[in-house]
Order: sequence, then C-alpha cells, then structure tokens
Amino acid sequence: PAAPALAEAPMFPLPPLPYAYDALEPNIDAATMKFHHDFHHQAYITNLNKAMAGKPAASLVSLMPDAKKNKINNAGGGHYNHCLLWSSMGPKAGGAPTGDLTKKMDEAFGSYDGFKTQFSAAAAGVFGSGWAWLVVSKDGSVKISSSPNQDNPLMDAGGDIPILGIDVWEHAYYLKYQNRRPEYIAAFYNVINWDKVGEYYATAATGKPIEF
Repeated sequence: PAAPALAEAPMFPLPPLPYAYDALEPNIDAATMKFHHDFHHQAYITNLNKAMAGKPAASLVSLMPDAKKNKINNAGGGHYNHCLLWSSMGPKAGGAPTGDLTKKMDEAFGSYDGFKTQFSAAAAGVFGSGWAWLVVSKDGSVKISSSPNQDNPLMDAGGDIPILGIDVWEHAYYLKYQNRRPEYIAAFYNVINWDKVGEYYATAATGKPIEF
C-alpha cells in the first residue's frame, strides 16, 4: 500500500529567543520569559498555522494589512508582535537611542525623557490587553500609538510602521509585577536594545516594515 502522505510542515515555526530566559533579569524574570515565549507565543503560532493550513505560503509581514478582514489579527498579530518584542530587547541594554533615531525622537518628544513620559502614559493607558508602539510615519517622523489585543499599526491604513512595542497583556508581567503595570513599564526601558531599534528605524524610514 502507498505510504501515508506526510503532514506538511507548519508554515510558521516558533523562533528561538535570541538570549537566555534569565538574560533580562531583574527587569523581566526568567519564569515570565519562559511562559511568555514557549507557551503564549507558541499558541499564537499554532492558531496561525491552523488558519493558514492549505493556503499558499506567505511571509508573516505580508499577512498584516488584511489580518482583520481575514480574522487572523489575533494569531498573526500575536506572532508578529512577539517577534518584534523579543528582538528589540536584550541583556546589557537600556540607555538611550543613538543616530538618526535620536534626532527624530528629539523632534517628536523634545528629549528621550519626553519620549519615556509619553510612551509610559500610552502603555499604562491601554485598557485591558494590548500594546503601545513607537512607529515611523511615511515622512520618516516618529510618534507613539497603541493597539488593543494583538492588533498592530501594520493592520491600519495609515502607513505607520512599528519599530518598538511593549506588551501590556498581563501575561507579560503578572508573575513578577502582579497588578503594578507602571513598575513593569519603567523596567522595560532597561532592556530596550536601541541599536536594534535604530536598525529598524533605518528600514522603516524607507517605507519597509520589519520582516520576521
């Protein structure tokens, strides 16, 4: 008898974390990183692969503009948003941005401290679950926005490209910070990899979203 057809490999695998689970201690604890990456991120990917089963292969970023119409904004956004999150954090990080991004941030927010004030307010102000973003507009300027749940600016028609996002779903911080979201937001600045975010700015300033 003919051998059974092999199951197709899932379209999207879970990318490994680019650092150890405990690399962001004490700002983000190892237990949170493990659960967040291995279980929460994986669940979004599993659901996205189910939704894409039998469909032509597509890049993750190409799915974003029509994600809401195709009802994959939760699964697809959940995958994309977490890829951006992991890659824009790192050990021995923090500090302040450099290069072109600094200039654009100073133009938009007055200073790095001005950015932190506005970004923290946006992140604290998300009702329930969602994200706050630093985005690049079509003219190369930067601004702050927020999205509910796993939506992101690539799903909207405005052309804004996210280069940094903070996850304010409770699973991102509850084990360590419980209901103290502002403490988690304050700690997030200590783990932002501004070199990477600067690279993302250079890409986004040409009109291209970040690909994963």
